[in-house]
Amino acid sequence: MSRLLGILLSLLCAIAAAVLTWPDFFRLSRTFPLTQIVSFRSLVALAFAALAVVALLLSVARPVRRVALPIALVAVLAVGANATIIVSRGTGTTALPAKSENSIRVMTWNTAGDATSPQTIAQTAIAMGADIVSLPETTIETGAEVAVAMRDLGSPMWAHHTEYGTDGWAADSTTLLISPSLGTYSVIASSQEGTSTVPSAVAMPTDGNGPTVVAAHAVAPREDHMEQWRHDLQWLADQCAGGDVIMAGDFNATLDHMAGLGTDGGTLGACRDAASQTGNGSVGTWPTDLPALAGAPIDHVLATPQWTPTGSVVLSGMDDAGSDHRPLVVQYERTG
Repeated sequence: MSRLLGILLSLLCAIAAAVLTWPDFFRLSRTFPLTQIVSFRSLVALAFAALAVVALLLSVARPVRRVALPIALVAVLAVGANATIIVSRGTGTTALPAKSENSIRVMTWNTAGDATSPQTIAQTAIAMGADIVSLPETTIETGAEVAVAMRDLGSPMWAHHTEYGTDGWAADSTTLLISPSLGTYSVIASSQEGTSTVPSAVAMPTDGNGPTVVAAHAVAPREDHMEQWRHDLQWLADQCAGGDVIMAGDFNATLDHMAGLGTDGGTLGACRDAASQTGNGSVGTWPTDLPALAGAPIDHVLATPQWTPTGSVVLSGMDDAGSDHRPLVVQYERTG
């Protein structure tokens, strides 16, 4: 009887481990509540490690050994599989390569509205040499202040935005700053009918040879917003169907959630995730009250193959700046 129970429990544990480790294989990565659980892969790995320890301790007792040892084995294998995925996506780099005349840097930071001051945003963007700054949950008024501060610091920016409300709620606004060195831009009207609940801004060049720039913000995948969240990810993938595109923002999604939404080797549409290409794909950008490797990497910078990422960095040193998100900065070079 104990052997049968051990087989049954270890089988259930193995199924749970497989689903939590490879949710996209079972097509469950965008299904509640798996979506929320797999957002924190490092914590999932720690949970399996704790299970392995408990099972090994229980295996000392002969009556439960046949049950505990198979569970411990499954848990150890799950830890190894999750650790392998975490390491393969990148556990963090601390610096960007030197910026050349042809480099562009893209910064995204969900500022949580008034939680982050315009001066802090501007100083961070200047320090990182940002040419494109995507600011979800930032009003155009704040964005204009950032642009003025950056101009005064020697780095002028054009400020663009999209908003869904008129009540001044920051989550209803997404602001996008673009350096004049990339040309002039205009936010297209279809941005008003893009992501479902919180806005994304699609800015296209009106002169120059700069890329289309998308400041992305997908709604958080709460239980009552799952359908809207899935719609948002698909809409954002559609913006990267082709052409010359750079997309940055708060996707409220990790790479696991984007599985199946890429084309031609892309992560989301034809766009490829820069952080995972440059050693930061497992570094959490939210929330700031968790260590970076324990958090969820839900803020991203992606681009079509016209751009090659040469470095990235998650700015964990800004955890006390006010926002519950960490800034992510990526450096790109024109491919070829």
